[in-house]
Amino acid sequence: MSTISTYIKNDLAARLRTGRALPASLTLDALAHHYDVSFTPVRHAIAELVDEGLLKKGANRRLTPAKLPKIAEADAKPSESGATSLPEPPQDPYDGPYEGIVDDLVQQSLQGDAIYLREEATAEKYGISRSAIRHIFHRLAGEGMLNHIPRHGWQVRPFRQSDLEAFIDVREVLELKALELSRDQLCSDDLQRMLEANTQSSSSPTAPPRIDESLHSYLIDASQNVYIREFFERQGRYYRLLFEWEDRDRSTALETARQHREILTALLEQNWTKARNELSHHIRDHHPVFSQIAQAVKAGQKQATNGGQQP
Repeated sequence: MSTISTYIKNDLAARLRTGRALPASLTLDALAHHYDVSFTPVRHAIAELVDEGLLKKGANRRLTPAKLPKIAEADAKPSESGATSLPEPPQDPYDGPYEGIVDDLVQQSLQGDAIYLREEATAEKYGISRSAIRHIFHRLAGEGMLNHIPRHGWQVRPFRQSDLEAFIDVREVLELKALELSRDQLCSDDLQRMLEANTQSSSSPTAPPRIDESLHSYLIDASQNVYIREFFERQGRYYRLLFEWEDRDRSTALETARQHREILTALLEQNWTKARNELSHHIRDHHPVFSQIAQAVKAGQKQATNGGQQP
């Protein structure tokens, strides 16, 4: 953890000292999402940056960059700025297998069955050590994808369409409330950065679009409502994995980026009614892949039932 925490701190410090754009909003959720880590190393990095005077924590506990004289990279001394070029992320030996395992487990979860996994067999399947698979399983348990059942092992969380619909119902109410509460806290520079981060790639018309999901955590954090924040920290991680998997579908990803731009443009224009309507639409009506999966599962269940009734 100390390695990734140090990397996060040094990356943010280099950006703050040289006036570079920050990679995400200064919230735990947005930074954890960007660096693909839990909240713990982000908290450590932020605490050190506050102690060193690079970040300030306001009375409302919102983080803001300290006002520093910009240091040009060519002129900065190591003693003044530490590493002025952006540091390379530490090599995580689990990153390679992690992505493939997540992809497989999401698809297993979407089948709706509570599948049990054995560490030894799974490690052998992916060609890694048992300690490595245990590390990945603990990480996925923190994301809500796996449950550890004493004396039984690891169980893949089964996807339920009814659970998704219930989550979306609550999510819509809380995010719209967060939008209402955050109006006076929104920063146009932050909104503009997020707008520019949701774009179609200019390198190729067939390349996947850039998607920045930090708008949601930005609104939640800006609402300054601890109960809204705790709901998403506890309940949102599993669905975030599913939504990221869904966005691998190119048409879905393009629509996600477009809807983000609509919401952000309305916020920049302070058109609160449009922003509310666009956010509501984005939350409630943008899961075509899951709808297709639910229909396929129902069709399969119906076929199995009909087949069992035949002599």
